[in-house]
Amino acid sequence: MIVDKDKLAREFTVDVLEFCVNRSVTAFENGSEAWEYIKNNGNAHIVITEADLPEMDGFELLAQIKKSYPEKTCIIMSQTHSHETRAEELGADAFLAKPFYVDEIFEIVQRYVIQ
Repeated sequence: MIVDKDKLAREFTVDVLEFCVNRSVTAFENGSEAWEYIKNNGNAHIVITEADLPEMDGFELLAQIKKSYPEKTCIIMSQTHSHETRAEELGADAFLAKPFYVDEIFEIVQRYVIQ
């Protein structure tokens, strides 16, 4: 699952992930919609979310996911490098600095999805 308010970045990341894993990837533009989907379906193996989101930010989404589904892999991405510390404190499995390279997404897929 990808959660990013920026449509272009969201669609690009979905395309890259779908290519990597050969599965459909669900995407949302805000944390509230993503959280509702997770609560109702619970089938997102990995959640890659932007930190700065409308309605429910990525940190709140991360906290909710880790509280209810601690086994889910959650990755925070942000242009603000200081967000990395907060993401770690809330239990993020990784931090992805924006802008990122395609091979960084490939590495995440290798580490958290394929293995």
